[in-house]
Amino acid sequence: MTPSSSSPTPRVTAAPNMATQVMNHVRDCIHDGTMSTGNWYSVYQLSEELGISRSPVRDGLLRLEEAGLIEFVRNRGFRIVESQPSDVADIFDLRLSIEPNAAARAARDRSADELAHMKDIIAAMKASCTDGDENVFFTWDQELHDAILAAGHARRGRDILSKLRTHTRLLSDSTVRRYRSLEQVHSEHLPIIEAIAVRDSEAAHTAMTEHITATGRLLLEQAVSKKHPEYSEDELSTAIEEIWQQQVAQF
Repeated sequence: MTPSSSSPTPRVTAAPNMATQVMNHVRDCIHDGTMSTGNWYSVYQLSEELGISRSPVRDGLLRLEEAGLIEFVRNRGFRIVESQPSDVADIFDLRLSIEPNAAARAARDRSADELAHMKDIIAAMKASCTDGDENVFFTWDQELHDAILAAGHARRGRDILSKLRTHTRLLSDSTVRRYRSLEQVHSEHLPIIEAIAVRDSEAAHTAMTEHITATGRLLLEQAVSKKHPEYSEDELSTAIEEIWQQQVAQF
């Protein structure tokens, strides 16, 4: 854009609605440099480009504004807000404050039906690995985390995490291909479900912490690399560690 069947049914469908398509389009334009900070863009222009009405375009853009990715200014349109690597670390600090505890409670309190549902989702994730369908895989990934939060009685946490996952998706590219495979991501979830299955709260807490930390550090590496392409490997490692220690404090 120029300036101016035996598987469970996912709660979040793999096929995005129009507002989500708008969000994904703007995100892709930001990541490939088609849209950049310092330029102004309009709802009308984006509507024409995508061939959809202005209402879903506006809905998608409002969600992007809520995520802090764009800013609307009256009579000017919208512009891209420059994100910082620390934004990624901040998101994972919040995730680490919610999800490991929820996993521990899920191990303690989950019902047989809730465990069966988690196992069905893990199987669906495995099937999507075989198919190589990244979009479907991460739909199931999101569904699994939501199921764990539900079993762990984290009702408010589910709402917060839903928004944080959207923010993460908008701020970062996928870690798959460059950093790890779908199979590796799938395997990170297995110890979590195994611990929940045997009601081992401590192991569930540890496994969830390790999974979120691994993902967070990879996405932080990606963000720092993009922000500072001139960094050497040592400079990159130092910057990642400094940001992680500053933002993701474990007291």
